[in-house]
Amino acid sequence: MPNGTISSKQFNPFLTSGMTVIATAPVYEPVAIVNAVDLSKDPEPWLASNIEWSDDYKSVKFTARDGVKWADGEDFTAEDIAYTYQLFVDHPELDLNAIGVTGTSVDGNVATVEFEKSMFVKTSQVLTKPIVAKHVWEKLDDVTALDIDLMGTGPYKLKQFSTEAVTLEARDDYWGGTPAVKTLYLQSFNDNTMLLNALGSGDVDWAQISQPPNVETAYINKDKEHNKNWAPSTMGVDMMYLNTAEKPFNNVAFRKAVNMVVDRAKHAQIAREGIVDPITSVTGLPTAGNTFIIDKYKGQETKVDVNGAKKILTDAGYSYQGDKLIDPDGEVVSFEISVPQGWTDYVTGISLIADEVKELGVDVNVKTPDSDTWTENVNNGKFGAILHWIDTGNTAYDFYSDVMDGRWLKPVGEAASYNFGRYDNEQATEALNTYANTTDETERQKALEEIETIWVEDVPAISLGNRPDTAQYNTRKFTGWPDDDNPYVSPNPTLYTMVSILAKLKAVK
Repeated sequence: MPNGTISSKQFNPFLTSGMTVIATAPVYEPVAIVNAVDLSKDPEPWLASNIEWSDDYKSVKFTARDGVKWADGEDFTAEDIAYTYQLFVDHPELDLNAIGVTGTSVDGNVATVEFEKSMFVKTSQVLTKPIVAKHVWEKLDDVTALDIDLMGTGPYKLKQFSTEAVTLEARDDYWGGTPAVKTLYLQSFNDNTMLLNALGSGDVDWAQISQPPNVETAYINKDKEHNKNWAPSTMGVDMMYLNTAEKPFNNVAFRKAVNMVVDRAKHAQIAREGIVDPITSVTGLPTAGNTFIIDKYKGQETKVDVNGAKKILTDAGYSYQGDKLIDPDGEVVSFEISVPQGWTDYVTGISLIADEVKELGVDVNVKTPDSDTWTENVNNGKFGAILHWIDTGNTAYDFYSDVMDGRWLKPVGEAASYNFGRYDNEQATEALNTYANTTDETERQKALEEIETIWVEDVPAISLGNRPDTAQYNTRKFTGWPDDDNPYVSPNPTLYTMVSILAKLKAVK
């Protein structure tokens, strides 16, 4: 990854990110593999040979897979599964996804995990937790330490660590069979350009650059037959958050008008260099979420309509003085849109949006502060509009909750985790709660219909483009990679699904 020097052994599988996840993912394994790029597929049992959820999704039973051994030779059991999830009760700081475990138990080879709330919308976060060895971790002085020795059930074990690279070697006693890739050399580069050049020269075989600069010339064209840049859609999107608590976005007519002039196709082609697809559904959902689009909105697509947008404004009491838009209070309409300097794709994106909104007679001030300042302003609601992203998930819940949910709502000036636009709608919050917690599928569908209707009619934010899980790899040495023909998992090596890919790769003869 382009994360700079590997400064230390940050191998705690619950507290790592970026490069260190790439080091821990081939070592620790989850109970199941969740396919984030094809939500129609059921989770693939992994360390659990069987997974059984309760009707209310407040508990789940995991049957421990037979024949699995830890890298130190000890048998893997249901006790290890229960111990891992119990860690989130005893040490909440390890529960970064806030799954809210309340207790665990073991009966033979079955571990039961119980939760405070329904996990219907968080099944993927539950199933992808890395499982650790009870006989090792219960002896640790501090399970929240970053430097914990790598030892798991996975196909690899640590061979060498340095600040330049981490070397993992394949186990010959792995329960899934010895992997085709015998050694993994994990390197970190200073920036995207250096890493992309290394991919193009063949010095790197697998990487994760979310927005490759000049990917065609620097990488793909170096070996068109083998060099791949796969960017499958997930439930994540690039989102234009609107500060609905303040002018001018506190007026739904203005939000609708802006939504109608934003050119999503241009954003995808220019700002994102053609590697993503634009959002086309009026529901805002990305391609991976097509199955969640309710019948009412199927086939209804976004389109640029400047004249239609102007009519919505004038019908709502807006007027014009020359080419300037005047709001119902008699004030000239303007707003600021911002992203951090250096986020070149997003900087281009907000510049495009500014030009498009100016066609409505609106003054748009483009700002690119440093990342720390921008993040603080976003969290505290001190902005007009921003480009951001939303979490992915295995349902439509995270997409809408991140933007519309009152459980995240904070006054301007107080830090918010999500709902940065301070969208306040009790009806939306109630529908989201119903969707997440009901055991009645009919009620859940009704809640989804209400949620999507609110989104379309009230425009709490503007969904721009698919935010794919992009990765780069080549097929010169190994085949079996996920791709459009076989999208069995995300290609991203910074996820714990990485082990699924390593298990499926075959050496080229």
